[in-house]
Amino acid sequence: MNKRLHDLTSRHPRLATVALAAFALAAWAAWLGWDQRRDVHPDGSTTGPYEAWQVAGLVLTLLGPVVWAAARGLPQVGVIGVTAGLTAAAVYDWSDDASGLYMVGAMMVLVGSLAATSAVSGIVGAVTKPRGPRGPAPQWG
Repeated sequence: MNKRLHDLTSRHPRLATVALAAFALAAWAAWLGWDQRRDVHPDGSTTGPYEAWQVAGLVLTLLGPVVWAAARGLPQVGVIGVTAGLTAAAVYDWSDDASGLYMVGAMMVLVGSLAATSAVSGIVGAVTKPRGPRGPAPQWG
């Protein structure tokens, strides 16, 4: 890890949070923003507009920065940054929905991304937590 980047992130967590929110918004645009059509199947049912591989790609793209922030002792940067970026992207992308239910979806993105990033940050924080004077924590199993 670049020491200058680590120092900048540690001294300016708000800047890092905004940068991560912008990264999450850009990742949404790259993975999901270009696919706006629903797929109509022969039986008349519709799916989409996103395919499972697009959502998986978005999740894996954002996993790295969340783990990076949590491993450096700044879990709030990953949690708030990714959640804010994804929620803003969803609101912008879905705001032209004719059904008027886009805010329900945006709230689901907010709650889901908040839960997922909090869980990942908690796990990474527990695994990378500095150990006390007695050495590392006991191994399970």
